[in-house]
Amino acid sequence: MKQDYSYEGKRLKTERNRYYSQNAETLASAMESGIILEGISYLCDHDRHLHVKIGDIEGIIPRGECVYTAPGLPEKDIAVISRVGKPICFKVIGIEHDESGAPKAICSRRDAQRDCMRERISLLNTGDVIEARITRLDPFGAFCDVGCGIISLLPIDCMSVSRISHPRDRFRNGQVIKAVVKNKADSLGRLTLTHRELLGTWEENASRFVSGQTAAGIVRSIEDYGVFIELAPNLAGLAEVRPDVQVGQSAAVFIKNIIPDRMKVKLAIIDCSERENAIPDYDYPEIDHIDRWQYSPDCCEKVIESIFDED
Repeated sequence: MKQDYSYEGKRLKTERNRYYSQNAETLASAMESGIILEGISYLCDHDRHLHVKIGDIEGIIPRGECVYTAPGLPEKDIAVISRVGKPICFKVIGIEHDESGAPKAICSRRDAQRDCMRERISLLNTGDVIEARITRLDPFGAFCDVGCGIISLLPIDCMSVSRISHPRDRFRNGQVIKAVVKNKADSLGRLTLTHRELLGTWEENASRFVSGQTAAGIVRSIEDYGVFIELAPNLAGLAEVRPDVQVGQSAAVFIKNIIPDRMKVKLAIIDCSERENAIPDYDYPEIDHIDRWQYSPDCCEKVIESIFDED
C-alpha cells in the first residue's frame, strides 16, 4: 500500500484514516503495515507528551517521539505545544491497555516525519511542483508544511513578481497552495520554495487587459515616481502619485497603455477605496515539474527567468 506523505490535516477525514482508527484491532493492523495515520491532538501534558484522539481510542505521543530533528539539533518545545488543537500525523508503535482493559495507542510522529524525509522530501528535485499548507506568516516569508508537518520556507520575494509588503497579501494560515522546489533539502532537511513561477508570465497576465479598459486593482506600494497597482498576482502597473492614495486600498484604474518590450502597464487612478484583505484565488497549471520559466516577453531586453538546475 502506497504511503501518504501529505501535509498534516489532509489524511484526517480520509476513508483509510477512518478505517484504521476504528478500534485496537485496526490500529494493530496499521502498526504492522507501518501506515501513517492522523488524529487531533487535544493536550500537551506537563511532561510534554502529546495526547491525541484516534477515533474513540486514546493515543499518546511521548515527548521524544513528537518531532523528527536532524542529528545534532535540539528539539524545541514550541514545535510540540504548538500542535495542540490541530491535526497531527503519527505511526502506531505500540498498543497498551489500562487497568480497565481499555486500549491506549503509543504513537510516533517522529517516525512518520523521518520516513517522509527519507522517502519523499530528500528525493525532490529543484523544479518539482508540490502541494503545501501555510502554517505561519512572517514579514520575510511563509512557513509551509510540505509533508507530515515538516516545515519549509517560501520567501516573500518568491511569492510573486508583483511586489507585496507582507505575505498576508498573498496567503492566510491554513491555506493549501502549490509551490516549486527552489533548492533541494539541505543537510538539515530544509527545502526552499518558490511560488511566482506558477502565476503566469507577463504576457499571459497582460493578455487579460486592453488599453482603454477600466480595471480593478490593489495599491501595493507608493514611490516618489509613482504608485504600483497590482492588476493580477504576477502583474502590476504604474500610475502617477496622488495624495489621497494609500497602500492596501482597492483602486479603479484606467489602462492608458500596455508596452510589452518594456514590461510596462501605464495606468491612471480613477478612484480608491478601503477594502477587506481578500486573498487571491490561484488557478495553478496542471504540471508537476518546471525546468525553466521565463516571465519576460522575448521582445523585452530585460530578462526575468527562473532556471531549475537538478544538479
